Amino acid sequence: MKQVLQNNNTGEIRIEDVPIPQLQDNFIIVQNLFSLISSGTEKTKIELSKKNLFQKAKARPDLVKKVFQKFKKDGLIETFNTVKSKLDTPVPLGYSTVGKVISVGGLVKDIAPGDLVACAGAGYANHAEVITVPVNLVTKIPKNVELRDASFTTIGAIALQGCRLLKPLIGETFLVVGLGLIGQITSQILNANGCKVISTDVDEKILNNLNEQNHEVYKSDESLEKIINVSTNGNGVDGVIICAGTTSNSLIELAGRVTREKGRVVVIGAVKMDIPREEYYKKEIEIIISRSYGPGRYDPYYEEKGNDYPLGYVRFTENRNMETFLSLISQGKIKVDNLITHEFDFNDAKKAYELLNPKNNKFHLGILLKYKNHDFFEKIKTQSDKSGKSISKDKISLSLIGAGNYTKGKLLPLLKSEPNLDFNGIITNSGSNSLFIKEKYKFAFNTNNVEELLDETTNAIMITTLHNTHANFVIKSLSKNKHVYVEKPLALNIDELKEINSTYKKNDGSLIVGFNRNFSLLTERVLSLFKGIEKKIINIRVNAGEIEKNHWTQNPKIGGGRLLGEGCHFISLASFIASSNISKVYTNSIN
Repeated sequence: MKQVLQNNNTGEIRIEDVPIPQLQDNFIIVQNLFSLISSGTEKTKIELSKKNLFQKAKARPDLVKKVFQKFKKDGLIETFNTVKSKLDTPVPLGYSTVGKVISVGGLVKDIAPGDLVACAGAGYANHAEVITVPVNLVTKIPKNVELRDASFTTIGAIALQGCRLLKPLIGETFLVVGLGLIGQITSQILNANGCKVISTDVDEKILNNLNEQNHEVYKSDESLEKIINVSTNGNGVDGVIICAGTTSNSLIELAGRVTREKGRVVVIGAVKMDIPREEYYKKEIEIIISRSYGPGRYDPYYEEKGNDYPLGYVRFTENRNMETFLSLISQGKIKVDNLITHEFDFNDAKKAYELLNPKNNKFHLGILLKYKNHDFFEKIKTQSDKSGKSISKDKISLSLIGAGNYTKGKLLPLLKSEPNLDFNGIITNSGSNSLFIKEKYKFAFNTNNVEELLDETTNAIMITTLHNTHANFVIKSLSKNKHVYVEKPLALNIDELKEINSTYKKNDGSLIVGFNRNFSLLTERVLSLFKGIEKKIINIRVNAGEIEKNHWTQNPKIGGGRLLGEGCHFISLASFIASSNISKVYTNSIN
């Protein structure tokens, strides 16, 4: 399939062939029919990628802080390799699409192949012919809603969540700052809620191209405050919702001046927030930052694992916000067709992105990509091109399953210089990541089907996926008589371990687990110091630092937790230094 990718170093837009990711239990595979280019968010992303390293650091101090933290923990070389890998890896664009369901995971309910759905989420609802989206980021489209209109669902959910946080009451007056896609939809939602809406923008092109509105629209200049004062009889607006983006502090200052006592300010856009205390303190103004589509956003248990929040406790999640927005379109209370200024064939996506170039003076707002209705059903099962390179019979032919930061930053750079090794096939969860590694390390092919990696062209398999998938991939690989290298841990439970052991004994492949500390120069030094001493007491202090509770390694079902997922390294090291298998285990913890 084809996908729009952005170069993180140059901002260049490419359309590339990438594998379709494999289906997971809580996910849905969708063939895109339309996708919406977010002219604000995506333009910002592209402009950031075009900056040099110093400019990127200045624009994103939060990422610089993470880099310094990694430098303190892992040193200069590993930090440099990780940053370089991040910048070199192409980035998928897009987060709001509509399409037809091709296949659903085993745990998905109420959605079936053939359904027309709206999809959300950066990293999921991308500009690509086929996407794989978690169930809570997918909602069915009402029959009377046009697909073009439904492609605005993610943008609409963002606007709707901002309005919910504003807590509008019938008859109240609100100022909407910024009249891009989110701002115009926000104004419509507030108007439909029985509120008086005053809206403003600095861009004259937007103001000149506004169609008939049910709210007052003014240019954001020095006369705006006077207009608001007259319109509200000197009381000020009940609330302000900021939908614009700026590095200036002017919008936060404006909101404080025009909001009434005990009013509300909601921030959706990326703006500077140096809040002038005096203004906000005297009026006791409430200020809230809206978190994207709504409750559930950035929660991996909700988004990736498909766990819903009970309706009685969380009435409107991000999925229910998407559903509500489509319902408002269905009822005719929201209209988005007049926000569409351009429509391009997907294959002309590069032309569409040229509109976002600051040098382009052509007015644009809602930009749609339209996809041809190809038959992708068979390609879900397999997709690879093995014609790129021949594998030498005199070398080890290595195929790779999974490629996260550790694999890209450490393992692959080391293996690249190994003369007796050839890279064969690769499979990853991300098609863009798969393409990047294939091109950089000259893999023969990439695929979405593990069985294709296990054919006669592969001698050895390297498995560097999430911990809970190790055992399954090891068993499949050993069953095909492949030599297997798997990152720790080998398995997460005894049953998996027994099956691996049984499979290993029946077949000819070798198996090694990535307990790399056994091969450290420091470990060799320790062994030489205690050579000839049979009885040893070994104390190991693990200075590994804290891991966030929501990190995947902390999930017992996925990462195994710190003991199974990471502590196994040190148990292995103790066994190695003692030159002995473990005969008894006793543990105690410090309160």
